[in-house]
Amino acid sequence: MKNNSNPKLILLHHSLHKQAPTTPFHSHRLWLFFFLLTFFTIVFTLTLITTITSSTSSATSSTASPLPPSVTKALLHYASSLNTTTKSMSFEEINAITTTLHLTPHPNFLIFGLTHESLLWSALNQNGRTVFIDENEYMISKFEQSNPGIEAYDVQFTTKVSEYPKLLSHAKAKSKHDCKPVQNLLFSECKLGINDLPNHIYQVSWDVILVDGPRGYFPAAPGRMSAIFTAAVLARSKKMGKTHIFVHDFGREVEKIFSYEFLCEENLVNNVDQLGHFVVKSETDSGESSEFCRSSNSPLLSVSVSKDVD
Repeated sequence: MKNNSNPKLILLHHSLHKQAPTTPFHSHRLWLFFFLLTFFTIVFTLTLITTITSSTSSATSSTASPLPPSVTKALLHYASSLNTTTKSMSFEEINAITTTLHLTPHPNFLIFGLTHESLLWSALNQNGRTVFIDENEYMISKFEQSNPGIEAYDVQFTTKVSEYPKLLSHAKAKSKHDCKPVQNLLFSECKLGINDLPNHIYQVSWDVILVDGPRGYFPAAPGRMSAIFTAAVLARSKKMGKTHIFVHDFGREVEKIFSYEFLCEENLVNNVDQLGHFVVKSETDSGESSEFCRSSNSPLLSVSVSKDVD
């Protein structure tokens, strides 16, 4: 019996479990692949996070700080009336008034006349007080109903454009009494003074006044003689400081003559298109002055009213 006690020798072929040789070229490509993969993954993740954060922040900001209602309403109004035939101010005229409004932190803004720009003035003067004065009671009522929070009052004018020479002569003759530059208009007997507004209107220190009404483009219209005179007295009768007074349609005869007579040519600081800009100082400390201007050069011209519509 053959005893097979010799140990067996197991030989492994050298090809088994043998790694393929790794060349430097393949190693570099693998490293570059993983680097680019990691880089783009990080970039994508950061971009996604930033986008989500920005969107959330914008949504939160939009929800927390919506446009003021008056601004929204003004934007809608002008967007829907781009084809309107109503005569409106030029960009330069609007910009001149807007720039002046922004010079005062919380301006008191008095406006004679409801016009195409009324909502715009209210929206631009968000941090101040805006008051409208107009001859049309119905338009005032409708304007207030359509725009809650608006402060507006109607006034009955007894003047006519055709009477302006007589009204001017009366004011000059009464310049030391009823029509003096510094007075309480609430008790005024001057034919040009507006004395039937709510009492508190006369107590406000107005920073900016715009005369863009009432109608003044035909002889029987009330004209802006009283509005200009009243603006001049309000500015001179305030306790201190100065008042910016704008007169629209400044190229028309009545507007120019009465502006030069009561707002004064020496106070004219700018003239943009059809807008005259005057700066009138308080005169409450100057005694009983009976003169509006240092020199008055406004002649009594015959009435030749422009046919341009407001």
